[in-house]
Amino acid sequence: MVTDPVRSRGALIDRRTFLALAGAASLAPPSAAAEKDTLLFLGARLNKGGFEVVVVDERGRDRLVLPVEARGHSFAIDAPRRRAVAFGRSPGRYAVTFNVDGCGDPLAIAPPGNRHFFGHGVFTPDGRLMLSTENDFNGARGVIGIYDVQAGFERIGEFASGGVEPHEAVLSRDGRTLCIANGGILTHPDYERLKLNLDTMKPTLAYIDIATGEIVEQVSLAPELHQLSIRHLATDRTGTVWFGCQHQGQATERPPLVGRHRRGREPELFPGPSDALRAFDNYVGSMSVDASGDIVATSSPRGGLVAFWDCATGRFLGQQAIPDGCGVAPLGSGKVLATSGRGAVASMSPAAEVMLVEPDQSKPAWDNHLRVFV
Repeated sequence: MVTDPVRSRGALIDRRTFLALAGAASLAPPSAAAEKDTLLFLGARLNKGGFEVVVVDERGRDRLVLPVEARGHSFAIDAPRRRAVAFGRSPGRYAVTFNVDGCGDPLAIAPPGNRHFFGHGVFTPDGRLMLSTENDFNGARGVIGIYDVQAGFERIGEFASGGVEPHEAVLSRDGRTLCIANGGILTHPDYERLKLNLDTMKPTLAYIDIATGEIVEQVSLAPELHQLSIRHLATDRTGTVWFGCQHQGQATERPPLVGRHRRGREPELFPGPSDALRAFDNYVGSMSVDASGDIVATSSPRGGLVAFWDCATGRFLGQQAIPDGCGVAPLGSGKVLATSGRGAVASMSPAAEVMLVEPDQSKPAWDNHLRVFV
């Protein structure tokens, strides 16, 4: 538990967060823990002027609602121990760990005063450590914070991320190699979300041995694509890393936004059809691989669509419309669950869309990411 409702691990925690966390476990419905075979999904949203992170089922029905102090982003998941960490949106100054069945008390986590979260993290396979993407904003570099779970998520160290602005990170199948999307955009909390280095940015994919903190492989895009910020990641059935980008150059430019990287090779980019590329409006907001591991889904809230790609060939498979849609997570073979900032929840495949919760401005507005709890 947080021993001081204002301060945790040397960094400020908002008092409202403490009070919200203290009573959140009672919000879980009695049946939540019983239905173990039901797929669960984690998301963040705005609801009636307040921010919350939620656990929902495959039809978008609430199972757990946890109030938080500010806008949420994505999650680290420790499925064997029924645990997750929700991160605040960059520049995030809070995170909270909780049991997805509503058991026990949530715990507030904060980075050191000279760091902030970038909204993503992972657990190690044994559940002993949680790793989070963070900004050393005074040092103008990205770091991966290391948190000891058994010690109440005490921050015990960090290692360099291999670039600037580490956003999403995924752990390879070996359980030891962390792949990090370094977006390349220099920011500082004193300047809010101002992008300070667009002329010189250099996004990278870095593979790091988490046992040593050493970079074992690092790749960049072609020099002419240095403003193509690599931000979101997913791994397919073969372990290949897929990445989604956000272009920071001229609005009239239309570089490819979706790519993949196989270890030991150069990154590949897939533009897809020209009309779909235009619709993306230079912005991929989230991505996910389906349950089979053969299809990757990429969302664009700007374009109001989710597009699908064949993992083996990079071929564009089709798209579905969902206004202000961004969150995507595997729902089944060939299918994803998608959420939108207009309250919609939909089941999608390359060929079909089933609206599970109709868009309605009076309903909770979903944020960027949706994660399946498996």
